[in-house]
Amino acid sequence: MNFNVNCNNSVQLIGSKKIYIDPYELKDETHDADYVFCTHSHYDHFSPKDIQKVLNNNTKIVTVESARSDAEKLVGKENVLIVEPSKDYKIDDIEFSTTYAFNVNKQFHPKANKWVGYIINLDGKKYYIAGDTDNIPEIRNVHADVAFLPAGGTFTMDYKESADLANVINVQTVVPTHYGSVAGKKEDGENFKRLVKNKEVILFNL
Repeated sequence: MNFNVNCNNSVQLIGSKKIYIDPYELKDETHDADYVFCTHSHYDHFSPKDIQKVLNNNTKIVTVESARSDAEKLVGKENVLIVEPSKDYKIDDIEFSTTYAFNVNKQFHPKANKWVGYIINLDGKKYYIAGDTDNIPEIRNVHADVAFLPAGGTFTMDYKESADLANVINVQTVVPTHYGSVAGKKEDGENFKRLVKNKEVILFNL
C-alpha cells in the first residue's frame, strides 16, 4: 500500500516522494516530508504543531491564501506555494491539480474562501484528496486512481452523499475519511462501503 490515513482527513502518500496532506494528530516526529499539502486553514487541516513533526530543511508547503502567513512562518516564503481551486500546478517534479471544496447547505466552508481539494500525480498514479466539501457538481467529473472522500457529515457530505459521489466519479479505489473523530460515527465507514458499487473500498481505523 502506497498511502495511509493517519487520522480524520490526514493522508500520507508514500513513493519516490513523501507527501503529507492535512497532517493532524500525528503520533511520531518523522521529519521526512518532501511536501505538505493543506486543503484549508481549519485547525484539523492546517495544524502547525503537526506539520512541524514532519518538516525538514527541504520541505515545501502547498496551501491556500488563508493559511499563507502560518505556512511562511514554518518554512519561509520561498518554500510556500499558494493555490486556488480548479487550476493546474507543478512544484519541482510533482504535477497536481486543485478542485473546488465547499459547502452548499452549511456555512463552514464557503465557496468564496477558495479552499481546495487536490489531485496529485505521484509515480504514475493520481490521488484525489477532496478536502472538506459537499457533493458539489464541480467535482463529479473527477478522474483519479484513488479518491479520499469525507463521509462524516456535519462539516462535509455524509456517508450517503459521499458514496453517491464515489459511484459517479471515475476512480478505481475509494477511501472514506473525516468520520469517527472530529465528525461522524465510527460506523460511517462501513455504511459508506456498503453503498459503493463496483469499486474497491479501503477502510482505515480512524
